[in-house]
Amino acid sequence: MRIYEELFIVDPGLPEEEIDAVTGMIEEVVKEAGGKVEKVEKWGRRKLAYRIQKKEEGYYVLVQFSAAGSTVKEIERRLRVDERVMRYLTVRIDERLKWLEKRRKQREKRLAKRPQAAAPAHAQPAKAPGAPAPARPEGGD
Repeated sequence: MRIYEELFIVDPGLPEEEIDAVTGMIEEVVKEAGGKVEKVEKWGRRKLAYRIQKKEEGYYVLVQFSAAGSTVKEIERRLRVDERVMRYLTVRIDERLKWLEKRRKQREKRLAKRPQAAAPAHAQPAKAPGAPAPARPEGGD
């Protein structure tokens, strides 16, 4: 099982039920394959970077799920033939999450090895609030 994000853009003129139907199709495919849908985020209408199918805007939806690679192929096949979907992008994010977890553990290990910072013996006492600043010797002769 690997973790994936599926971002797809649907026609902004579609009713909410149609958008939910596309999302439901993805959830159904994932569950049939023994995977698990982690989260579904509806980003809403956004301006496209460039025109797609003569449209300036699209409705963005992000679905994060864990499943096998064959499941991703099936989802992409279905999105490709679905006329409601303008564009889609699938990204495998488990490698990035593993890398971030590894970096976090390394950082914690380094911090644990580092000795605790003790106050140096030659440190000056803290200045009381409102106390005048110590006079500085003037440089010159």
